[in-house]
Amino acid sequence: MTSRQPDREALPDAPNPLGLDGIEYIEYTTSHPQALGQVLEAMGFRPVARHRSREVVLYRQGSMNLVINAHPGDNSLQAEPDRPPALSAVAFRVHDAAQAFRRCVDLGAWPVEGHAQAMELNVPAIHGPGGARYYFVDRYREFSIFDIDFSLIPTVEAHPPALANMDYFGVVQYIGLDRSADWLAFYGEMFGFQPIPDGQRFGIMPKGTLLRSPCGRFMWQLIEPDPAVETADSSEELHRIGIGTPDVGAAVTALKLRGVQFVESQRLHPEDRGALTRTSLGSVAFELVHRDT
Repeated sequence: MTSRQPDREALPDAPNPLGLDGIEYIEYTTSHPQALGQVLEAMGFRPVARHRSREVVLYRQGSMNLVINAHPGDNSLQAEPDRPPALSAVAFRVHDAAQAFRRCVDLGAWPVEGHAQAMELNVPAIHGPGGARYYFVDRYREFSIFDIDFSLIPTVEAHPPALANMDYFGVVQYIGLDRSADWLAFYGEMFGFQPIPDGQRFGIMPKGTLLRSPCGRFMWQLIEPDPAVETADSSEELHRIGIGTPDVGAAVTALKLRGVQFVESQRLHPEDRGALTRTSLGSVAFELVHRDT
């Protein structure tokens, strides 16, 4: 991943066709929500609310909302009972959700059929890589979608503070061989993402192509398989979440005390620039990235 600019106001103006304004939530789909919940709690997330009609739980810390979806039939990524948890959706904050959805569909995106029940919000979405979905949310200022579709868990703090001032930094997406140009065009035309110069890279996992959202609030990283490796996986999927923190060392120390393990070797080890957690449950990993406050 890569570091944010210290002063967002200093960034050059860039088109923002959807009115992007950050990430509202990220979703994992799994048939083993308790096991995934334990992983999230070790990372500092806390369960704060349950969906009113579906097997969905909202976890939160600081500004980060993370949803565990275990509702049968909600997503093709959950079709196999023993499949590892899948990073199945990202909900983008936008100024007008209906307008953002229509624009993407007009540009060729595949719409997701809505499944809202009575008294639930119908959040528009398009299909992303590997069965994932991109939702558009415009209710996050005066009230949020969670105020309508979710019920708070009694006796818990609705807005637990973030561990080590962590927040969402971005998402890492694995793509097929020689598919960078296609995905660059997709994110550029649909969302207004722009690639950033290689010289701005930080952290310890700098492979691939890095994109900045037009709102300047998060990053997107595209990683192709290594063509030199015959058995390289060419599947396309959302792979892991990047979490920003002003002090990677302090975050690593705090997380280790909670039982989180990190990848450490001569080539890759936690340091001031970033750190990578060991994969849990076969698919769940988090990348810590230094960001300026």
